Amino acid sequence: MKPSRFLLTGATGFLGQALLQAMLESLPHVTVTVLVRARGAQSGRDRVQRLLGKPVFAAWIDRVGIAAVREALSRRVEVLEGDMVDLPPLTEHYDVVIHSASSVSFDAPIDEAFRTNVGGVERLYDALQESKQDPHVIHVSTAYVRGISKGVSQEQRLNHDVDRSAELRSSQLARERVEAESRDPEQLRRFIRTARTQSARIGPKAVAASAEAARQSYVSDRLVEFGRMRAESLGWTDVYTFTKAMAERVGEEEWAEKGHRVSFVRPSIIESALRLPAPGWLDGFKVADPLIMAYANGNLSEFPGHADSVLDIIPVDHVVNVILALAVLGADDQAEDGTQDGSLDGSDGTQDGRWSSEESGAAYYHVVSGTSNPLPFHQMVRTVREYFLDRPIPDREGAPTHVPEWSFPNSDLVDGRIRLKELGTRAGRRIVDRLPSSRRTRALASRLARVDSGLKSLHKFADLYRQYTTTEMIFDDTATRRLQSRLPTDYPSDRGFDVTEIDWQRYFKDIHLPAITALTRSYTRSRAQPGTGHRVPEPIRSAPDALAVFDLDGTVISANIVGQYVSVVRATTPVYRWPVAMAEIAGIVPGLLRAESRDRSELIRMVNRRYRGFRLSELRQVIADGLGKRIRDSIRPQAKELIESHRAAGHRTVLLTGALDVLVEPLADLFDEVVATRMDVTDDGVLSGFLATPPLVDEARANWLQKYAEGIGADLSTSTGYGDSLADAAWLELVGDPVAVTPDLGLYGLALKKRWKVLEW
Repeated sequence: MKPSRFLLTGATGFLGQALLQAMLESLPHVTVTVLVRARGAQSGRDRVQRLLGKPVFAAWIDRVGIAAVREALSRRVEVLEGDMVDLPPLTEHYDVVIHSASSVSFDAPIDEAFRTNVGGVERLYDALQESKQDPHVIHVSTAYVRGISKGVSQEQRLNHDVDRSAELRSSQLARERVEAESRDPEQLRRFIRTARTQSARIGPKAVAASAEAARQSYVSDRLVEFGRMRAESLGWTDVYTFTKAMAERVGEEEWAEKGHRVSFVRPSIIESALRLPAPGWLDGFKVADPLIMAYANGNLSEFPGHADSVLDIIPVDHVVNVILALAVLGADDQAEDGTQDGSLDGSDGTQDGRWSSEESGAAYYHVVSGTSNPLPFHQMVRTVREYFLDRPIPDREGAPTHVPEWSFPNSDLVDGRIRLKELGTRAGRRIVDRLPSSRRTRALASRLARVDSGLKSLHKFADLYRQYTTTEMIFDDTATRRLQSRLPTDYPSDRGFDVTEIDWQRYFKDIHLPAITALTRSYTRSRAQPGTGHRVPEPIRSAPDALAVFDLDGTVISANIVGQYVSVVRATTPVYRWPVAMAEIAGIVPGLLRAESRDRSELIRMVNRRYRGFRLSELRQVIADGLGKRIRDSIRPQAKELIESHRAAGHRTVLLTGALDVLVEPLADLFDEVVATRMDVTDDGVLSGFLATPPLVDEARANWLQKYAEGIGADLSTSTGYGDSLADAAWLELVGDPVAVTPDLGLYGLALKKRWKVLEW
């Protein structure tokens, strides 16, 4: 074969990785230029080199050795740095262009989907025309590009009159409209109100950040809804199939109708490899996989779908092999008169994917299974159920998860059940959020959060995938089967794409399900909670420039500043007056709880105001008479062990507390630095009830910690922090190893979300 040069877009994606590997291994005469954008400090070349460490190359490396694969990648792969939207000029001549890059999300914001899938494709064809070359373009689309339909979908041009340019312009204007809408005062007021309920205890900057995040989420959600509704209003299932249809029209009008050749490859649902690059190879979950694993984990008791609907799945290597066949046969079948014969047997005069001077320059190939080797939805569900009955997924307690038997109810019934469960979960979370934090309420909150997350996923799955599990559309694959029949007798057998050879039972049980189960375990390990328990979770490493920062109340000791005040009152009040004193304290508790829920600074001011009239010398005497020993004895043994371990490792220990400084003096010898609340003291030694400085809590504590670390040359990225309250989140964010100790529900939820360590003491 003569040397050829291919251009490949989307090389770092799922299909693109498999295409690049296949071309390097199977087409030694081909040099590949890959369009890859830089990402952060990584150049496009760096990103391509990193592919060598991914599973897509593993089997080939095992066969020929890493040196040979690295040499092929270095010698035969060139990198064009950029992306579809910002495509640089094409200075090289290409024999074949394989366009596989796209936004594949079913629920992308409408402007992002159009910018990549339509605007980027326009730029590609413009760049080809600007460079005055005539490659065969293999344009990867989707079989579902026809939209919401029934019956046979043929391998031909779509019949619609949608103005793609108008839709592209409208999608970009949509963001401007929604951005302006999100900045309306009424909307901003709503965002701020919600942010205060969620983040007020962390600090004002956290409230502002939360409000802005809510605004951005609103914009994204609205643009997703724009895309979904516009697609449905024109007869497409979602914004993905809608924009892919518009992209096909770009190729037809800007390339095929101008005398060039384009082959549209329309795969159905692409899943793990049947054979190459290795059986079961997969790069992340694909369309059907979240449904399968939600079912396996017991989170999908029912799902809308027709039992007898055909679920059209195709292994990724079948798609790759069709593209390779088109690239090779198309390049070798250049007729003398300059037309593309395609070497397909078209003697019967039917449309068979061939391009000639008498026909349009576009050909269409469905890479599907539903016609030649159909997989009914009920058969797939039964196979999956049998697999997970034999190999159940362990639940959080290690017990085997029971997988239900589906009855395939209609969509309205499933939607109603989901809504009822969501209402129940929402009510449960409201109740739990008002309960005191304890091991039991944290476990209940965690369980409700998991249920809520599962219901949200189920709702999303039902909305996005019901068109694929209730479809009554069958894809004709005549042209693709004819392409298969034209493969030369010496063509590699593992590069064929005859779907009738797929045994679905074997594919799922022996190849695909083991692959996604292993992938799930890998994700679970990487996302697992770093550590829970009552002892030091792991050995503390020596680091002379590290800090170990401790909150006091609820962390080092179990009492809080209210309890400390009660201890002082009891120590300074005659026994006969205790009932009256305790009654007075009980009377202010509701106000203190409200203050705690709003702003910890307010709580500290309210409590310390109660010390008005105490003499400093009196407090010191109370501490010397026994209160100091009780404070010292109240240190949690786990906290004392941690403090000693950090000091032994050379860490500088810091105590940060809102408690009165005189009350933490008994703990001073345990820490290298103690920062506590200082009261204003009159000239005669009486506490005025006012603070000498603003309380060092939430964001103020974070600012102090940053300045302190800079001043002594400490490295916060290697430091550890221990806190128990959502108010501690602002400064825990600064350290490399944040730990939530017997946390309140707010901090517990944040710790789970951010995968911080959680210690139950």
